[in-house]
Amino acid sequence: MKEEEVILVNQENEQIGTMPKMEAHEKAILHRAFSVFIINDEGEIMLQQRSASKYHSPLLWTNTCCSHQRVGESNIEAGKRRLQEEMGFQTELKELFSFIYKAPFDNGLTEHEFDHVMLGTYNAEPKVNPDEVEAWKWMSPELIRMDISTNPKTYTAWFKIIFDKFYEHLFINPKKNESKGK
Repeated sequence: MKEEEVILVNQENEQIGTMPKMEAHEKAILHRAFSVFIINDEGEIMLQQRSASKYHSPLLWTNTCCSHQRVGESNIEAGKRRLQEEMGFQTELKELFSFIYKAPFDNGLTEHEFDHVMLGTYNAEPKVNPDEVEAWKWMSPELIRMDISTNPKTYTAWFKIIFDKFYEHLFINPKKNESKGK
């Protein structure tokens, strides 16, 4: 089976090529990605614990799902596809904002991503894919913030970066972010 490719982009998110996913992570080359946050009617965020078999960040807690867009796939299409593949459900998503981050890992790989952060709502239990997800739970944003401060090693590197931006976008400056259209 051919290795999945990622979409290489420049600082303006313009596609400049493709590359096998592992090579892009070994070379820390900027590529397009997305992160999905699912919230229930209680305002809690669905977190997933990554499967023990993941090649990096196994058994760490992170946002509901994340991955890479495929060539010709919109951000929303990619988010819905991966949400179904990892968590076993579909829901409407909206893109909140995007930003660039770089997160090196102990195993020599680096995530250098132009990340598109999306939000959806859902209230039922997911039907998780055990190859992708070890466990899941609902947590309030405030409890997540406190737990990241107390137990940072239990969360993925990118989630700690993204969560701060997500929290600010939704809870600290929601009006400012709406007026910017971000």
